[in-house]
Amino acid sequence: MLAALLLVATACSVTTKDPSYVPPPPLPPLEQLEKAPLADPKDFSAGGGDVLSFITEDHSVACSLTSARGEHLNLPYEQNRYSDAANNKLPIVPVAHCELGRYPAPQPADIKDDCAGTNLGYLGGVALLAPDNARYGECRSGVTSMEAAFGPKGSKSGPLAELHVLADGQNIERNGLRCSAYNGGVACGNVSSGVGFFVSTERYELVPGPGKGPSKMPTEAPKTP
Repeated sequence: MLAALLLVATACSVTTKDPSYVPPPPLPPLEQLEKAPLADPKDFSAGGGDVLSFITEDHSVACSLTSARGEHLNLPYEQNRYSDAANNKLPIVPVAHCELGRYPAPQPADIKDDCAGTNLGYLGGVALLAPDNARYGECRSGVTSMEAAFGPKGSKSGPLAELHVLADGQNIERNGLRCSAYNGGVACGNVSSGVGFFVSTERYELVPGPGKGPSKMPTEAPKTP
């Protein structure tokens, strides 16, 4: 009797994997931003300032919830002209800005700048969210800071390497904009207006708001070398 009781008390349960189980698909970007738990923003405050910055665990995407004056962004890890006195007349707008080390090229319909009339040099690797719009790509002649740090020939060092990691599935929020690391990339959005984006090494998606169709990449898309 005692031996039987000991056997019951010490028995281990064994779980087996259900071969028919199919995990649910990832949530759409804005649903993820609405439902995912918020992380403590003080862990992501860059230099103790008002900017919240993070990098994903795999070091593929780095983002900041920050402010813009016109085209000038307040980014703690890049030189910028945000604080120049000449820009004081420009309104301050909350934005979310993300950079990638490896990235897809922008689709033709998403190219929103003629690059000083040249129609050359509009490259992927950067996404920007304002309260009422989102875009992917920018005019530039070189690599992104993330590409320089974590691209194929990156240094794996510098200010970006010091950013706090946002755990997969977590959100951070600043001035009504949110960003979440999930599904192999990052989603940022303004949940109240229904505008946002998702970016990853393999693909990107722009969510332009209610009544407008999202911009999604085809299954196969050109990537940076």
